[in-house]
Amino acid sequence: MKIGVLALQGDFAEHQVMLESLGAEVTQVRLPSHLDGLNGLIIPGGESTTIGKLAISYGLIDPLRQFAKDHAIWGTCAGAILLAKDARRSQPLLEVMDIVIERNAFGRQVDSFEVDLDVPCLSMDDKQNRPFHAVFIRAPLIESIGKNVEALATLGDGRIVAARQGKILTTSFHPELTHDDRFHRYFMELAK
Repeated sequence: MKIGVLALQGDFAEHQVMLESLGAEVTQVRLPSHLDGLNGLIIPGGESTTIGKLAISYGLIDPLRQFAKDHAIWGTCAGAILLAKDARRSQPLLEVMDIVIERNAFGRQVDSFEVDLDVPCLSMDDKQNRPFHAVFIRAPLIESIGKNVEALATLGDGRIVAARQGKILTTSFHPELTHDDRFHRYFMELAK
């Protein structure tokens, strides 16, 4: 299994460590040619506008859109924003997932929080059906999803924080900042 991590800005190294602990071969993606031979790609958290502008500078926008047509892609936090069709502001987006997303929906850095989430799709690997401890840092919120998008996790008030459309996965939070590898294993299954 060969998984790429977009390594333009953000917490790509944490994803790489988690993937390697699961036996994946990891490639840091900075150029279009780095996408060759990958089974899937993670777009990490960071600053979505910066990542988008750098993706334009490195000629990655169209290759990433093409890659998303046939491969698994997972966007965490800023990566989720980049995958969205609409972020309610003008910024570079891949527009490959039928979601509307709100940036910094929970407030500033000081408003970051952690919460346990019920994520039924992860129970296939966990007979105890443990909650997933989610870390939200200046997190976006998935405001709405299209008809082909499945909500995978919501907050207690019903707001969507994880979703899937085919092989495209988004999380508003940062699974790579925990010791729980279930989301990474779930993504690797999508990438097979």
